[in-house]
Formats: sequence, structure tokens, C-alpha cells
Amino acid sequence: MMFFAVARRLGQSRPKGRAGGQRNPAAEFPDDSTHDDSIHNESIMVKVRDFLGPYRLARLIRLGSTCQVWEAILEQDNKRYALKVLRPEQRGNKEEIGFLKHEFEVAKELNHKNIIKLIEFRTNAETPFIVMELFSELNLKMAIRKGPEAIAYQLASIVDQACESLYYLHSKGYVHCDIKPDNLLLSRNWEVKLIDFTIAKKIRTGIGKLFGGKNKVEGTRSYMSPEQIKGGNLDPRSDIYSMGCMIYELIGGKAPYTANTPNDLLNKHVSAPIPSLLVNNDNVSSDFNNIVRKMLAKKPEDRPQDMWDVLKMVRTTPIFKKPPRIPSTNPFDDYQGGGRIEPAS
Repeated sequence: MMFFAVARRLGQSRPKGRAGGQRNPAAEFPDDSTHDDSIHNESIMVKVRDFLGPYRLARLIRLGSTCQVWEAILEQDNKRYALKVLRPEQRGNKEEIGFLKHEFEVAKELNHKNIIKLIEFRTNAETPFIVMELFSELNLKMAIRKGPEAIAYQLASIVDQACESLYYLHSKGYVHCDIKPDNLLLSRNWEVKLIDFTIAKKIRTGIGKLFGGKNKVEGTRSYMSPEQIKGGNLDPRSDIYSMGCMIYELIGGKAPYTANTPNDLLNKHVSAPIPSLLVNNDNVSSDFNNIVRKMLAKKPEDRPQDMWDVLKMVRTTPIFKKPPRIPSTNPFDDYQGGGRIEPAS
């Protein structure tokens, strides 16, 4: 069975054919875009357009293919926020505006310590943007760039917080559909917050399960569940699969499946044997390895049935046989402003 590539990296063209024109959350903010040289060029423009409504643009945090994220100051009270703004060439794109509005509608009522707070959606001078709380700009993908050892001694807390955020989101009737290390921010205080609800979907219940039709195939291919790849009905168990992929990577240093082509990668999610974490990290306890393997089951009915089941297991099962050492290097040190919550004075 072959599947068209769904997620693409920054700079790749939109795929044509069956998957053409679909959303690519992975390309929106690549994990290394904090150091993109083009940030300097766009930062120069601040002097020309340094206000969006009442918000003064202070610093470009991240640059993606469709959006920019800015640190901004509300002039009324000097409080700082993060603005997610469509790039100039996208501001007339109704599809991208729709994605931005959808993200706000999903997240505007969410109120949890491990979920980024979205405050308002505005359009100023034909520029749509979302106002969010200002948090760390470092994500988990960036934190493990030099290896999983960088966060291993805090991993139990990180996994617990990530699972808490997803449990809460599911309780509000949504599946995230793009769980991956890039979409969980990490602060220097080791706080975790879930972000990016661009392709989140309402959980179908009752008759909607039977007559809701097929879902558009969207996601990031290294973390997509088999049913997500097939365009099937998505419930919390799909996010549980993606969380299993993410936990696997945080412990083992790489995603559970890799391949030379996008189609091969998607096919592995659907039909390849479930890998063991012990191959990549022999310090993982066999019990925790079994939890992750259960989360990665091909059939939804073979996985934990909800995030509460996952939380109970991860809270009572040691991840490692031996406690990891505190590393000599800090994952935040390579990033300017990385991991800070309060702005520098």
C-alpha cells in the first residue's frame, strides 16, 4: 500500500495530486528556524511596520513558511505577548487565514497550565494575527538536538506534563492531530506547554462516527497514526500513537520509524513491526518500553484507550533502570533567549 507524502519541510513545494494543497504544520515553523538568516532581513522591517494594532513588535522569535512569531509589547500596560502573524505574501490567502482562525477557535477557551494561552484573534491593516501568552521559544525538538541525554534527568516530569496537556485537550472534545516534539515548548524551569492547534479536530461522537465521512489527510509523517494516514476517523487514540512516537524520540534520540522516501515512512507506520526502545537506549526499563510499544500499536483498540490510562501508567512506571546523570551542558545555552519566560530587562 502506498501513501502520498503529507508533511513537507520548509522550502519544499506543495505536493500535487491527492495530497496537493493540504496543510503542512511541520513546515510552518521548522525546529531550526530560530537561527534562520532570513530572520535578520525581516527584523529590519520592524522600523517600517513596528505596530500591529496596539501591539509594538519588539523581536522576531521565529520565521516559518506561512507565519512569523513576534515578541510584542502592548502599549497600554507594557505587558509582553507573542503574536503569530501571517507572512506578507500569505495575508490574502483565504485558506491560511482560515487555518489561523480555526486555531484560535479551538484554543480560545482552553485553560490549562500546560497549554499555551491564546488571547485574541485580530486583523489590522489587512494583517491577521493571533495574540498569545509569551512563553519559552525553545521546543523539545531543539532541546534534544545534541542528544536525549540533555533532558533525560527531567524526562519523567516532561512526559507527565505533555500527557496532562493532551488529556485536558481531549476532555474538551478535540484531538490535536499533530503531536510532536516541535509542538511542545520547554522553559528553563522545565515547564511544558502544548502549542499549534491548526489542524485539531472535534472528536466525533454518536452517529457522527458512522456518517462523518473521511478526514482530510493532514499531519507530520514521522508521528502520524495509521488511521490518520488512511484518512480514517480520529479519536484520542490517534494522539496517543503520536505521543508514543514523540516519547520514543525523546528517549531514543530518533523517531521510531525512518525511511528514504515519504511513502516508505508512511507505510512503516501502517505495517512495519513496532520497534523496541531498548535498541536505542539500553537504560530504558522493560516496563516503560512496553508502555511505549503499546502506545504504538497499529490498531487503535490495542492501544491505551484514553490519556488517563497513559497517565496512570507513566506515573507509576520508572522510565530508566538507573537515574540519568545531570549533563554538563544545558539544552538552552545554544539559543538566544531560549527557555526564558520573562523578557530580558
